[in-house]
Amino acid sequence: MINKEIILTPEGVAKLEQELNFLRTVKRREIAERIKQAIAFGDLSENSEYDEAKNEQAFTEGRIVTLENMLRNVRVIDDEDISTDKVGIGCTVKILDIELDEVLEYTIVGSAEADPGQNKISNESPVGRALIGQQAGSIVDVNVPDGIIQLKILEINK
Repeated sequence: MINKEIILTPEGVAKLEQELNFLRTVKRREIAERIKQAIAFGDLSENSEYDEAKNEQAFTEGRIVTLENMLRNVRVIDDEDISTDKVGIGCTVKILDIELDEVLEYTIVGSAEADPGQNKISNESPVGRALIGQQAGSIVDVNVPDGIIQLKILEINK
């Protein structure tokens, strides 16, 4: 398996480490207890509680492996790595959607940390990819499912 470099902010690393710790400690114990209780019910061939607990155990163990691999291949972007000369990972960018005359603000993050609901977009997304390397004042064309939109970069901040 080829391990892809995972780009995260310190906040993103902390979030993954917290999830991993929760899964290893709390979640594993909860599932083990559920399996123990389901076994006490007897006949495992028709025991849906046992099947559900084993499925959850498999999912949890898979997630633990995924998180461990991500953290093993992480590259942390610190504040010192972030420049405001050009858009890069870790920057917060204020842009103007020219067609809608709407100002938006996004933080560019690695794909593992992307959360559009929190205005954190991936450097691999169409908008993120178009903004990377651009300077304040630039107008970029972004190919999105609805067609091409034009965005003007108003500000680049840390």
